[in-house]
Amino acid sequence: MTVTAAEHALSVRQILALERIAAGDPEVVAGAGHLDRPVRWVHVAEAADVGVMLSGGEMVLTTGVLLAGNGHARTDYIKSLHRAEAAAVVLGLGRAFPSPPEDMRRAAERYGLPMVVLHRPFPFAELTEEVQSRLVRRKFAAVSLSEGIRTALTGLITTGAPLQRLLDEIAAHSGCPVVVANLAHRVLATAGERSAVDDVLRDWERIARRAGCADGADWYRADLDGRGERWGSVVLCGYRGDGPTGRLLAERAAEALVLHRMLGGAAAHTWEEQSAQSILTDLVSGVVPARQLLPRARAAGLPVNRRTFAPLVVRDGDPAELDRVLRLLGLSGLAAELADGATAVLLSLARDQAAGPLTEHFAARLRTGAGEQAVVAAAEPCTGWDEVPAGLREALHIAQAAAGTPDVPPVVRLRDVRLRGLVRLLRDDPHVQAFAERELDGLLYADDPGLLPVLRTYLATGRNKSRTAQLHHMSRPALYRRLEAIESLLGLDLDDFEQAASVHIALLAHDAQRG
Repeated sequence: MTVTAAEHALSVRQILALERIAAGDPEVVAGAGHLDRPVRWVHVAEAADVGVMLSGGEMVLTTGVLLAGNGHARTDYIKSLHRAEAAAVVLGLGRAFPSPPEDMRRAAERYGLPMVVLHRPFPFAELTEEVQSRLVRRKFAAVSLSEGIRTALTGLITTGAPLQRLLDEIAAHSGCPVVVANLAHRVLATAGERSAVDDVLRDWERIARRAGCADGADWYRADLDGRGERWGSVVLCGYRGDGPTGRLLAERAAEALVLHRMLGGAAAHTWEEQSAQSILTDLVSGVVPARQLLPRARAAGLPVNRRTFAPLVVRDGDPAELDRVLRLLGLSGLAAELADGATAVLLSLARDQAAGPLTEHFAARLRTGAGEQAVVAAAEPCTGWDEVPAGLREALHIAQAAAGTPDVPPVVRLRDVRLRGLVRLLRDDPHVQAFAERELDGLLYADDPGLLPVLRTYLATGRNKSRTAQLHHMSRPALYRRLEAIESLLGLDLDDFEQAASVHIALLAHDAQRG
């Protein structure tokens, strides 16, 4: 984009507010509704045919000395300024016109041309010098800003900075909230002061509907497009500077975001995944109160009014297949990977939809597409948004407790993880840790590292010796020798239920502490 003088002009209103012109006692006598016209240049001219010398956007200064005594020439003069798209005309009152000529005033009003008269003698050269110097400074500042933000953003892109770092830089330059949205106006990412961003997101539905977030009222939008495809927009929300600078910043931001996407080889939906991941991670961590995350979730496209939320965690499922199943079933929700092999899913259901059967159906379709290994851990449905963080943490706990457990159902609930789930909840308790160390002390540091896996399998199979021998590919006599060695090291009798239960709990705690 080339920065031109017209793009960073002063308005007629701004020029009239200058301290220097106040000495001329200016008065707007016509075209008061058009004072926001941009002034590209100030031109002093006494010629009656001045219109032919103009190229548009000029504020013409004149004493009207050649127009005195000829009413027809005065109206033609105003008409020619209108045709030349002059910004305004300033008439210095004096010998030629001691008061504003009524015919000029009526003509200016008819054509919507701002007409200003100066009641006191005023050197036009001072105003010309003042305005021209300000225009040059504004143009230089615009060029400097344009190159400054371009250099900063390009530097971040070349160092591999993430999307959020770019948006933070844009927000720092613009001093206002920045929103990236897709073509459906769903918010993909934001930057800026958190409270100001939240204010924008609370009203995002109305903002998004307003002419597709078109420029206006301090909001500046630039399309995100590349290789002939438009896939979103970046919006500066409530920029306090002048309009041309706001548009420039939005365009520079769009250029950088498109370049970031192209160099990263990322598709637009990747930013949607990042948005969902940010929301779900904050919900699970509890660092940000759930109520503060509600505007972000709504702006990201999650229905939140009068809904039931089903918190799920999917282990060993293909995220791409998960998204496909959500779309196939027509379910609204956010999905994002939280940790290795675990993907959080927050379903938003209408109040008349049964969460249980829908979750079962979702799990069945997911297993059909992703294979038998996918496991869905489900917490109890939440009827209020404030319950969602605890629900997601419960689902994550269930998924972690179910890891490595044989023969789990497609949908695992809290009742399915039983003792294993309880021990996992208590794994960080110092008393539990001390108990596990005490019970397993003789075995943890044994010379034979194969004894601990044998004990784990033996207890997990309900002390089934045949099954344990089969799973470890050993003969029954060899298993008996291993079990005798374990009993000797631990000083217990595995045939005694209470002793076996005690060491089983210790082993579950030991495994939980090590993830």
